[in-house]
Amino acid sequence: MGNKSEKRRAGKLFYIIFAIVTLIVAVGLYSVVINSHVQEKTKDKIVFDLVDKDEALSDEALTKIKELDPECIIVLGCGIEDRETPSDMLRDRLDAGIALYRQGVAPKILLTGDNGQVEYNEIHAMLVYTLGEGVPPEDVFCDHAGFSTSESMIRAVNIFSVKRAVIVTQKFHEYRSIFNAEKMGIEALGVSASQSKFRNQARQEVRELLARNKDFLLFNFGNPEAVGGEKIDITGDGSISHGE
Repeated sequence: MGNKSEKRRAGKLFYIIFAIVTLIVAVGLYSVVINSHVQEKTKDKIVFDLVDKDEALSDEALTKIKELDPECIIVLGCGIEDRETPSDMLRDRLDAGIALYRQGVAPKILLTGDNGQVEYNEIHAMLVYTLGEGVPPEDVFCDHAGFSTSESMIRAVNIFSVKRAVIVTQKFHEYRSIFNAEKMGIEALGVSASQSKFRNQARQEVRELLARNKDFLLFNFGNPEAVGGEKIDITGDGSISHGE
C-alpha cells in the first residue's frame, strides 16, 4: 500500500515538473519569436551606423532620409552622470543627433527622457549639452515626460504632433524604438549611435530582449499610455518647451 502511494506521489511530481519545464520552454520560445519579429520588421529601417560623430551619412542613407522628409531627429535619453553631464551612452546619442542636424537631416531635434525627479533630470543635461554644441534654442524641443521608449513615442505624437522622424539611439535599442514609433503612426528611420562600446552594454542588450517583449504585448494587446500635456507642434519654436 505504501509503495503504491509513493508511486502516485512520484507520478504527480513528475507531471508537475514536466508541466513547469514545458511552460518555461514555451515562454522562452515565444520570447525568441517576438524578438525575431520585432527585429525582422524594423531592421531595414536602420539606414546607417554612425561610428564617428564627424562621419558623413552614406549616399544611400541620405536618399532614404530625403524620401522620408523627417520633421525632426528624436534623441532618446538613457542616463546621466550628474545634473549637467550626460552618461557616455547618452553623449554618443546626442553627438549623433547633433551631427545629423548639422548635415541637414531634419530641421528640429526632439530630446526625450526622464525628468520625474528633482535630483534626476535627463532633459536638463541633454538640453545643456545640445545648446552648448551650438544648436539654436528654437530648433531644440524637450519632452520632459519620456519615462520609457513607449511613452516617448506616444508623446511624440500626442504632444509634438510628429509624423515623420529619424530616431537616434544605440543599434540594439533601435529595433524597439522604430517598432514603437510605427505603432504610433510615425514614419521612422533609424541612425544608430555606434561610436563606443560600454561596460554595461551586455546587460543593456539582455534587458532589451525583455523590453521588446513587453512593448510588443503593450502595443498589440494592451493600452499604451503616457502623461498628457499642452500641445507643442514640432514645426514651431522649440524654446517654449525648455521649461528652464
